[in-house]
Amino acid sequence: MHAHNFELSSYLRRIGFEGPARPDIETVAQMMRRQLMTVPFENLDVQAGKVVSLVPEDIVDKIVNHPRGGYCYEVNGLFAMALQALGVPYQFVACRPMFYPVRRPKTHMALVLTLDGVQWLVDLGFGSYGIRQPMRLDRSGQAVQQDHDQFKLTQSSDNHLLQAFSEGQWLNQYEFNLSPQEWIDFAPANYLNSTHPDAIFVQKHLIIVHTPTGRKMLIGETLKTVDAGKVQQQTVPIDQRASVLDQAFGLRQ
Repeated sequence: MHAHNFELSSYLRRIGFEGPARPDIETVAQMMRRQLMTVPFENLDVQAGKVVSLVPEDIVDKIVNHPRGGYCYEVNGLFAMALQALGVPYQFVACRPMFYPVRRPKTHMALVLTLDGVQWLVDLGFGSYGIRQPMRLDRSGQAVQQDHDQFKLTQSSDNHLLQAFSEGQWLNQYEFNLSPQEWIDFAPANYLNSTHPDAIFVQKHLIIVHTPTGRKMLIGETLKTVDAGKVQQQTVPIDQRASVLDQAFGLRQ
């Protein structure tokens, strides 16, 4: 994943990363955390009737220079550029969302990186139940505490399944295998997510940014704040949406 206008130093300033950036899992985890808390998961372009651009230079310009956020292909694509700049080997994986009542295509994209012979799942673009730290693929079935959230990866045959613990039960999030995917392979799914009336991104605003103790989410007209497991909700009238986007998420349409 390469963009001519990507500079690691500019990216690190954008996410507020301080300290040396090394090709190790500690740096990757810190970068992931900083990006989750400064680059919102958002679908403003889709809501404006645009097809999201997968041109790498457009992603850099949108997120680093303006600054905006994006959905999975954009935020994970940007992180892939940072990994490449650090010299960290990675691959794209195509993921099948598993929380729908019917089987869905593999429309989600995540990253699997390899450091010191260990494979890690990294994902900065799965919204409300997204992981907050890299997860080892070789610890199948082990619950992992990430701040106030719990996640688990299980393996069955060639597939890995990500689960999140919520309301007393493990909920399936998505499954994937390690079949290598190229950037261009996600163009059809991106078009579907940008245009299809059944896609949640087309149906409503979906804005999420992580905080040290939880996350803030604007889903449709509902602003939800999760703080240390406690949830607060309020309705956002349309005439106040721009103000909420600016103040809560640092976004301007």
